[in-house]
Amino acid sequence: MVFLPALLAMLLVLLIGGAVAMKISKKQQARNRTLAIITRDKQATGEKGESKDKQLAKQRDALEKRLKEASKQEAAQKQDKVSIKEKMQQAGIEAPVSRFWMGSAGFAVFTFILTKFALQLGGLSVVLLTFTAFFGVPRLFLNIKASRRQKKFLEELPDALDACVRLLQAGMPMTEAISMVSREYTGPLREEMQRIYDNQKIGVPLGQAAYETAKRIPLTEVHMFATALQIQSETGSSLSEVLTNLSGVIRSRFRLKRKIQALSQEAKSSAAIIGALPILVTFGLWCVNPKYMEPLLFTAKGHVYLWGCGIWMSLGILVMRQMINFKI
Repeated sequence: MVFLPALLAMLLVLLIGGAVAMKISKKQQARNRTLAIITRDKQATGEKGESKDKQLAKQRDALEKRLKEASKQEAAQKQDKVSIKEKMQQAGIEAPVSRFWMGSAGFAVFTFILTKFALQLGGLSVVLLTFTAFFGVPRLFLNIKASRRQKKFLEELPDALDACVRLLQAGMPMTEAISMVSREYTGPLREEMQRIYDNQKIGVPLGQAAYETAKRIPLTEVHMFATALQIQSETGSSLSEVLTNLSGVIRSRFRLKRKIQALSQEAKSSAAIIGALPILVTFGLWCVNPKYMEPLLFTAKGHVYLWGCGIWMSLGILVMRQMINFKI
């Protein structure tokens, strides 16, 4: 039993190290995807530049330059720690940060009471679970909510861009097109377009207002949209072709993503079964013979074994998730 705390600490270090390594790899992959989009746009410009108008070529060169700057800023922002306020804005929660900490403290107290008095777990288990309930679970909730909001925004963005293109071709200015989109659509797309329209009404440049949206919706497509608006406000050129191409790129990425999800569904199902199997077996043994599982569930030595198994299983699930989580 002397080496059990050291073993538990080593397992925690391995789990944290693996999670950090996966996070760094994910950031590098996102940067590579952004640079790949920029490179592809550059090649397309080189192939068709001779047959296009000089003004359009200059517009694409400016767009490429802006995208490179946006990708560098996005990579720098991802390396910095995102504040709770920014994460709440990304999740669409309009509330002071103090309310977040009050909710985290309330959930931690509830977890402490549940584990200490209801489940009667050991001291180390209570401390770790309470710590996770205060610092981990609320942030995980914000990440999930922000991810869902970004996904919903991106699903409606191509149709909104097509609507803007039709309005621009009909002779309406971009500000009125954004106002029309904010009235016709719902959800996060309506909220962000309404914010862009309201900000430009009080004197904020249209491109700068779009960049504020890109901070709340940190996606490459939104950065591209903001860059296009910034270039249009500076040069006064037409946005129709740029927005049409952006809409086509988003739709193509959706099709490719759905195809990859269908091809990788077998691996995801296998990983889910492997991850749930130990829990299901433990629950089955508890239902068949409770006395057989009591030393594992109600003794200090059993709790150490449970924590060790949980840490190793969590590390294995993270590795499997990283292997089957394809980013487009």
